[in-house]
Amino acid sequence: MTQQPCGRDLSRRGLIAAAGIGAIALAPSLAQAQAPATPAATPAPAAPATTITNPPRDFGPNGAPTTYFRDPDMITVDPAFNGITQPNAAITRLWTGALWSEGPAWNSVGRYLVWSDIPNNRQLRWLEDDGRVSVFRLPSNNSNGNSFDFQGRQLSCEHLTRRVVRYELDGSVSVLADNFQGKKLNSPNDVVAHPDGSYWFTDPPYGGQLYEGTPDMAGGPSNAGGRLKPTLGQPPGMGAYKRELPTNCYRIDPSGRVDLVVTEDQVPDPNGLCFSPDYKKLYVASTGKGPGDTGPGGKGEVYSFDVGTDNKTSNRKLFSDFMVDGIKCGPDGLRADVDGNIWVSSNAGRNLGYSGVTVWNPEGKLLGRIRLPEVCGNVCFGGPKRNRLFMAASQSLYAVYVGTQGAGPS
Repeated sequence: MTQQPCGRDLSRRGLIAAAGIGAIALAPSLAQAQAPATPAATPAPAAPATTITNPPRDFGPNGAPTTYFRDPDMITVDPAFNGITQPNAAITRLWTGALWSEGPAWNSVGRYLVWSDIPNNRQLRWLEDDGRVSVFRLPSNNSNGNSFDFQGRQLSCEHLTRRVVRYELDGSVSVLADNFQGKKLNSPNDVVAHPDGSYWFTDPPYGGQLYEGTPDMAGGPSNAGGRLKPTLGQPPGMGAYKRELPTNCYRIDPSGRVDLVVTEDQVPDPNGLCFSPDYKKLYVASTGKGPGDTGPGGKGEVYSFDVGTDNKTSNRKLFSDFMVDGIKCGPDGLRADVDGNIWVSSNAGRNLGYSGVTVWNPEGKLLGRIRLPEVCGNVCFGGPKRNRLFMAASQSLYAVYVGTQGAGPS
């Protein structure tokens, strides 16, 4: 669909189109003036523009008002959705200009949002006080998922270096994990903190491509023919890796030990993950088939696991297959609110009106949807009250106030 850039003035083409619409609207009036008078029909109330209108609504700061009371792109499926959303809040595009937005995370002390623009090899920062966006880190090693732990330290998953890092409060950087049992990780994707001091992360192969990292060296699964040159455009030493591991989920113990917690057989191509508010359940998204996959790959589903006191996962269940109205709303990133509802980014491809966010109760029942004009890669809760949902979607960053709070640090 055509996107309306923020702050763009009405174009000459738009003025001509508007004039044409005005002429069309005027013609029936002239015809009625020449015809015998008939009782006037009660006009239907005007509806605000949505993502599925033509032309679509402008989400930017200079767009027309979108909300009479409830945003038209906040779709209630179950009445419970009305209780966890904010009726008089509109979806807003805060910024646009990325190549692929991912990994939003909220810093409560600094009151800013950081997120990744993976192909541009940078992290961006949105400041709450004036809405300014600046480059936060460049290069970012093609970082994907970001989060903050319980001590306020930023965690990042790096595609290029195939590792998970932590930015310390003194400005140094610690490598938390770059291998499992001596084998290099694939491309860590998303990471979450646990109150016990551990970090849990997914390791799919999506960074093994030119656009979001670097492919395997010749002979590796994502460069089997050896025609790609993974060292082009990279710092010395980068591009010399080859995929060695299945797509698993891992736990980084406070001691530094890396443990396998969910295998590829249980959740192929794991992507986003989050805990329930009591940390007794783990949710993991199984997205699509990644570069170099030889098996069936993920099918766009989310699975849940019980988490024991020994940090072992058990009782694997299909949480949802993300079929909505016969449309596959492929999951990517996810976060839980304080009531245990799961807010999941949606990639519905060319199915207009189904990309954005889907919201599910703890039993896997769909409560509602948030329609965006772009595919959404990941979400997080933020703002001083943690009641604002931030959505990293394709080229843009969106936000909407909700009627609940996110669980745990973002």
